Amino acid sequence: MTEVAAFSAPVVLWSHDEEERAGKPLLVLLHGYGSNEQDLFSLAGMLPQEFVVAALRAPMPMGPGFTWFPLTASIDYSLEAVKLAAEYALEWLDTVKANHSSVTLLGFSMGMAMATTLLRQRPADFAAVVGLSGFAVDAGADATFRDAELDGTVPLFWGRDQQDPVITPDKIEFTIGWVRKHVDLTKVLYTGMWHGINQQEIGHVGEFLNHKVLSS
Repeated sequence: MTEVAAFSAPVVLWSHDEEERAGKPLLVLLHGYGSNEQDLFSLAGMLPQEFVVAALRAPMPMGPGFTWFPLTASIDYSLEAVKLAAEYALEWLDTVKANHSSVTLLGFSMGMAMATTLLRQRPADFAAVVGLSGFAVDAGADATFRDAELDGTVPLFWGRDQQDPVITPDKIEFTIGWVRKHVDLTKVLYTGMWHGINQQEIGHVGEFLNHKVLSS
């Protein structure tokens, strides 16, 4: 089985130089399948400027970009692959989080699967989670997913279009059940966005971050 050591060193795009980051809240961006760390980085300028933004590249090469784990419908998919990607991200986070007042995760598509996985494996580590056009993975009874410790107090924003052609109904069904049980949910549906992000949603994310992270 692949191990984290087999992955290359983390590639991270930062909004601030190292000497400007200390003590500020951290917002970690997790991109989707086949993309890279630059994909979501343009959002940094549209979100509250109090945050230091770090965009982390997924560890597995995939086409012109990268992925966190194989697509769930592929023969290569496994929960172990999801856990391995989470371990990779958490090992990197452990090297930087002490420098920040809080850590918030923002994931798009498969990046939301990663963001919610990190929360489920480290329930006390994150101030909030933002999930855009994504899902949470069905981890069955895997003990590393500590859902029982999530008592509904961590704020989670979930934005999506009901006509999203990419995220399949079974994933949506599982995610709806999971968020209702385990987080403080802000759920917004958008029309005409499909599998994407629009200006209205980013405005809502900014409001969420101001209210749930910066004002708390």
